[in-house]
Amino acid sequence: MSAEAPGQVSDRTLEGWIAAQRWYAAKGGTPALRTIAETAGTRLVLDDAATGPVLYQVPVVTGADAGADPVDGTTDPDWVQGLVSRIDADPSSLRPIGELTASRVLSGEQSNTSVICDTASGAQVIVKVFRVLHHGDNPDVTTQLALSAAGSDRVPAVYGALHATWPDTGRPDGTASGHLAFAQEFLPGLEDAWRVALRDARAGASWDAQAAALGEALAEVHRTLATALPTQPADQDRRDAAIETMHARLDAAAREAPTVEPHVDAVRAVYERAAVSQWPVLQRIHGDLHLGQVLAAPAPRGWVFLDFEGEPLRPLAERTLPDVTLRDVAGMLRSFDYVAGALAHDAEFVDAGAWAQAARATFLDGYRRGTGGDLEEHRALLDAFELDKAVYEVVYETRNRPDWTEIPLAAVARLAAASADAD
Repeated sequence: MSAEAPGQVSDRTLEGWIAAQRWYAAKGGTPALRTIAETAGTRLVLDDAATGPVLYQVPVVTGADAGADPVDGTTDPDWVQGLVSRIDADPSSLRPIGELTASRVLSGEQSNTSVICDTASGAQVIVKVFRVLHHGDNPDVTTQLALSAAGSDRVPAVYGALHATWPDTGRPDGTASGHLAFAQEFLPGLEDAWRVALRDARAGASWDAQAAALGEALAEVHRTLATALPTQPADQDRRDAAIETMHARLDAAAREAPTVEPHVDAVRAVYERAAVSQWPVLQRIHGDLHLGQVLAAPAPRGWVFLDFEGEPLRPLAERTLPDVTLRDVAGMLRSFDYVAGALAHDAEFVDAGAWAQAARATFLDGYRRGTGGDLEEHRALLDAFELDKAVYEVVYETRNRPDWTEIPLAAVARLAAASADAD
């Protein structure tokens, strides 16, 4: 399909255009494109880049003159209406979007493209068009579909998703499948929990009620997911794999960030205690939870969770596996620490250490009430997950913000020492 035809933008014409897009992965490279399919009103284009082949979804508006600059379909109201109609017709869809009265692309995104749609019913819907495609269901889609279908208002109400298949010679049956787009309720004007927490911590305002409610809301999400999606016991192979990953990340961190080295033995001891401790049943989780992934909606709704894609650097197949809910809890605990760390690096220094400690404690109290369980029986495992996250953060800050390295490094030292004292 590389030859130009009437109304068809050629692959060669597309190469110069795609290299300038924010979502193009091989920045600075020269695209080598092959259209492998046209499905569900969009083109699927394989880029044989030097860094490895990448499959892109490229909706180019038909009718463009041959050789002319391509027009991205997401900017064309007619194309967006066609996409919405296909989402409505997909078997997974939960509620109709219907006729659109207007649409506009949300600025600022890099890896995907989101389109805000005004509908004839008066509702506003955000449609996310996935640019880089992988075989397998997107956990952001399947997790939120499951929560919304179960009646949860802890996520934006899901309208539906568009699933498709395409040729893939690397697979045994020659076919791959995955999600092309996802539509859900648009919640304009809401602040995320990170901004709210920063403002309140800077002002010295107590976060006891907010943190407790956040813990209860996360527990509610976990309870719903445990009934809506499959669970499985934490067998020895899964436990061994999780602990091995922690050790491997620690080894890499010690090589890249020497400040970790004095704590390595103490951290390893925490991991070993976690390995022989009691593990809860594995289930679907958020996977990359922090305060920026939660919106503050007005009462009575309260906290709303976003972006269930999991850790972006993990393979898609791993991100859909059942995991330990304590990974989400640990991520939120680290985020409270970062509120205090960010304010300590503010132009106007604010000591929010006590604020963060209180928020952590009340968040755990709320989560404990919401689950009805005893977190203390899993304390070694929670410490291990929080340490693993802090070790990752040390490497990230060493690479990107060396002045901030002390924030996660202090957590590494504190957690390792506290766990040792508990023995």
